[in-house]
Amino acid sequence: MKTIDHWINGAAATAGSTRTAPVYDPAVGHARAEVLLAEPSDVDTAVAAAAKAFEAWGDSSLSQRTKVMFAFRELLVKHEDELARIISAEHGKVIDDARGEIVRGREIVEYACGIADALKGGFSDQVSRDVDVHDFRQPLGVVAGITPFNFPIMVPLWMHPIAIAAGNTFVLKPSERVPSASRLVAELYAEAGLPDGVFNVVNGDKVAVDAILEHPGIAAVSFVGSTPIAKYVHERATATGKRVQALGGAKNHAVVLPDADLEYAANHLTAAAFGSAGQRCMAISIGVAVGSAGDGLIEILERKAAGIKVGPGHQEGNDMGPVVTEAARRRVIDSVALGAEQGATVVVDGRELRVAGHEDGFFVGPSLLDHVTTEMAAYRDEIFGPVLGIVRVSTLDEAIALINANPYGNGTAVFTGSGEAARRFQREVKVGMIGVNVPIPVPMSYYSFGGWKDSLIGDSPIHGPAGVRFYTRAKVVTTRWPHSTAGFHFPTSS
Repeated sequence: MKTIDHWINGAAATAGSTRTAPVYDPAVGHARAEVLLAEPSDVDTAVAAAAKAFEAWGDSSLSQRTKVMFAFRELLVKHEDELARIISAEHGKVIDDARGEIVRGREIVEYACGIADALKGGFSDQVSRDVDVHDFRQPLGVVAGITPFNFPIMVPLWMHPIAIAAGNTFVLKPSERVPSASRLVAELYAEAGLPDGVFNVVNGDKVAVDAILEHPGIAAVSFVGSTPIAKYVHERATATGKRVQALGGAKNHAVVLPDADLEYAANHLTAAAFGSAGQRCMAISIGVAVGSAGDGLIEILERKAAGIKVGPGHQEGNDMGPVVTEAARRRVIDSVALGAEQGATVVVDGRELRVAGHEDGFFVGPSLLDHVTTEMAAYRDEIFGPVLGIVRVSTLDEAIALINANPYGNGTAVFTGSGEAARRFQREVKVGMIGVNVPIPVPMSYYSFGGWKDSLIGDSPIHGPAGVRFYTRAKVVTTRWPHSTAGFHFPTSS
């Protein structure tokens, strides 16, 4: 069986790792490889390589850094099909979805190609007589990223291109469930001309995570995952003096008003709820039907959910692949059963779905629950699977209050033809990312990604301008070139 190793100081490395974990193909339910699990000493080795590389890379020119980023971007295009198939094989998502993930991640690389503009400082002439002030930003040093299984290439690309383009060196700990994409990315960086040690990949489990959080040689940590782990990462890393980006979970609502085009809204809700088997932190898991929109919306959603074709991600024509593990499949099945027990109407039931020839795969079909209430587990819990619950309310005010009472605040959407209603919604909801007739409002690379409340622990969003600020530290310089004797008065008084 193939063993997926680390990438340290520009080369494949086994380091001191002796433990391994299986890497499954979710479509067949069997291990396709094994991955090395790092010990703290392996993290030490990677950080030492990154610290050594920072001595030169931190002083490298912006031209050198952007040259590497442009080359890396072209290699991502060249290897898009290979990367998509790797992602599909380990995550389970369909090939088109994997390609979409690569494209969205590549947009961050394109933003990093313009890092010279993002790092420009300001200059104030003659703030006092013969005194000028300017500011500039410098890299932090060695920084690290800990990323989830659901976007094996996109979420890491939210982190390392900006960090590296800003002059830092990087240690990535990808999810041990989907390690191969990051391993190939490391090789592409090397081919693009990135010096050895600037980008390192250390595979592992909680042992590696804790070693990263506690390592004195790491200046900052970026994390995307569940809210409980985001809180853990934030607490442990800040206790050791690190900067932390910690993005947590979500329970995203999409509000459908009576004046919305219900066919349009249902089409987008179906894709947003069941795409990638619902394993997205920006997936719509709760639809909020306002007033008379309810019955018509359910009728269309039932038809569309029942028409989704589920099968192996690599096969053309499939809309949805398996979930990532058997435990994830069981969680979805149990959540639908509990929803029915607690009074929800199961309109579409995906629990018994079987895919011919892939009986051992981690497949579960789309499920649609109507008459969900806020007391139900189907509403409260982040199921992270292909389950869409519909809550019915009477007014837009009720819908806004419902969203604002939820502990999560990652993304939300409203479907309406009313500009007045849309403006009220976007101003009043307590959520970080909002879509108007857009179900998954993930911002472009030149904006920053981050929710509110329990969806973002701390106050550091990711990528875009916030990413540049996170991976750099500002200096402000006040200068005077004197041609007269010094005085005791304050400079601004002269």
